[in-house]
Formats: sequence, C-alpha cells, structure tokens
Amino acid sequence: MAESDLRVVHLDEALAVVDKPAGLVVHPAPSHRGPTLVDELAEILGGGADPERPGIVHRLDKGTSGLLVVARDDETHAALQQQVRDREVERAYLALAGGRLASRTGTIDAPIGRAARQRHRMAVSGAASRQARTHFTVLELLPRESYLEARLETGRTHQIRAHFAAIGHPLTGDATYGGACRYGLERQFLHAHRLSFRHPRTGERLGFGSALPGDLEAALEAAHAE
Repeated sequence: MAESDLRVVHLDEALAVVDKPAGLVVHPAPSHRGPTLVDELAEILGGGADPERPGIVHRLDKGTSGLLVVARDDETHAALQQQVRDREVERAYLALAGGRLASRTGTIDAPIGRAARQRHRMAVSGAASRQARTHFTVLELLPRESYLEARLETGRTHQIRAHFAAIGHPLTGDATYGGACRYGLERQFLHAHRLSFRHPRTGERLGFGSALPGDLEAALEAAHAE
C-alpha cells in the first residue's frame, strides 16, 4: 500500500476525516505487524486514553475501505465518541451480498459476540454478545447478488459482515464469513461511502462521501454482466 492511498478529505484544528484504503489496519494489535493508519497519521492524531489508538473514534476492518473521522485532542475525541454512543454519527456502507434479498428494505436486529470456536469471527448470539442493529436498502438486484446500502445504528466488530452472513447472504469476497470469492476480489465488498456528524466545536453538521474504489467498481461491473 502506498502512503498516497490514504487520503485526508477534511482537516481542521479539532479533527480529520480520512478515506482509508483496503489493506490498511487502523491501529496496532498483537496479531498485526506492519504500517497502520495510526502510523500514517501520527502527526495529526490526538486524544483518548489508549496511547496505541490516539484519536481513533471508530474503526474499519483491514479489508474495508472508506471514511473515518479521527480526533486531534482529548475534548474532541470524547465528544465524537459520545455522538457515536448517542447514535448521532451516520455511517453508511455500500455492499454486495450473495443471493437476492427478499425484501428491498429491512433491519437486522441481532446481538453479536465472539464466535465460540473461531475467535477471529463474530457471530449472532456469540460470547459476550452486545446489541447490534443494521438497516439496509437494496439498490439493485443482480443475477447472483444484491447491491445494497447498509446503515449502522450500532457499531460492533464485523457487524455488517456477521449480520448478512447470519441471514444467509454473506458479503461477496468475504471468505471469513462464507462469501463467494468472485470477480477477482481479494477482500469483502464493503465500502464506507457516507459519513455525517456534528462538529464538536461549531455544532455544524458535516457530511462526506466516498466513491467506490477501483476493485469494487470492477467487481460490480462484472456482477452486472453475469
């Protein structure tokens, strides 16, 4: 991954909004060696009690691309985390799910916790489950998949991936959750394309968008051609 793949789309004294490429881990972890988003943004991040995750308000999986907001000081970090808890941060994703969903809109309301025998996976009603709710709108029904927008009400680890696997429609490319690996994809088809929140200092509602990256755009075109 080239450093230029990580784009800063907004920067001010309090926070930044970044567009993360697939393949970049957000913060250091015992299971990961190599560059992280925290490393790439070291000069602008700040806030929070964990020195290994300065400024990190919410996360995206390594294989998920798209928009994140990060903080630059303790006050902003605390305020943004409170907005996440109060469900005031809008996070919407574009996804390609296997099969054709029967309903054009819906909500998956099922608690998520660690899978009992595969600790790298999450599962509905897994260990130490917490409430999880995902809303979705099908944008297109394709021959073998459903192209959709998923909106997080809560933000559990692997929430969208685990939820769609649980209803029998795992994300295309998501081998971890049983998704079909098609169209040359090397990761799950999941992109954080819309992000909106209140600026903690000004109170202004900010909104950002991110187009599908090239690998997902090519996969979507191939899915249309099936």
